[in-house]
Amino acid sequence: MLLDIFGFLKFSFTDVLDILLVALIIYLVFRWIQDSSVVNIFIAIIAIFILKVAADALKMKLMSALLATFIDVGVIALIVIFQPEIRHFLMRLGNGTSLGRKGRAIMNKFLGREEHQVDSSDVNEITEACRTMSEQKTGALIVLTHSNNLNSVVETGDRIDANINRRLIMNLFFKNSPLHDGAMIISGRRIEAARCTLPITSRQDIPASYGMRHKAAIGITEETDADVIVVSEETGDISFGRNGNLQSISNINELKLLLGSSLSGNE
Repeated sequence: MLLDIFGFLKFSFTDVLDILLVALIIYLVFRWIQDSSVVNIFIAIIAIFILKVAADALKMKLMSALLATFIDVGVIALIVIFQPEIRHFLMRLGNGTSLGRKGRAIMNKFLGREEHQVDSSDVNEITEACRTMSEQKTGALIVLTHSNNLNSVVETGDRIDANINRRLIMNLFFKNSPLHDGAMIISGRRIEAARCTLPITSRQDIPASYGMRHKAAIGITEETDADVIVVSEETGDISFGRNGNLQSISNINELKLLLGSSLSGNE
């Protein structure tokens, strides 16, 4: 008799499937936003939604209407207040899943676009420049584009449009150069721009030793499919970034292998 009060407890196969799918969506969303400030608001909205379901089951029409209005306003407020986090989440979803990558590849073929590729001689020029800058402790931030368009990032800097050359790379990042501050964008077989501003990651779980270059490297690889090379000005250490993660490079051959696998599509 008690169960008759709560009509939603009369499960069918469709009800079970519905609950499992909603639970999966909530889990995936929570997993993506767990390191951001939006997680507390998300939990609050889920709690209010549960209260609304209980109010509907108990036929509390006034309370149900009040909670429904509150949820609607809360969702709109979430979209407005946390627009950067939501955009970040959607970008990571598109770039970090096989479905997103396949969809992007199909769209690029449909639009007649080709993914930018760098050949072995260009990889050698980049790695040798990084080796020298590492030895001299010259800070550097190099972004290698793939299928995602980085025009909005390029517009924040100065266009170069030059061949990939180790001496040019080192000169651009020389500390007295007017273009040394910011990121270099390499697209195809060209240095497209320098002194570009990259998005900074909002993650709180990164090592305290990471500076602004490392945070910017994580940020751009979270939002796009680009790869990034970071040379630390303080230590000379080289890091390679992909999919929102940075890994330390122990030797220059490791960097060559990572770039080769990335640019050949074997990620």
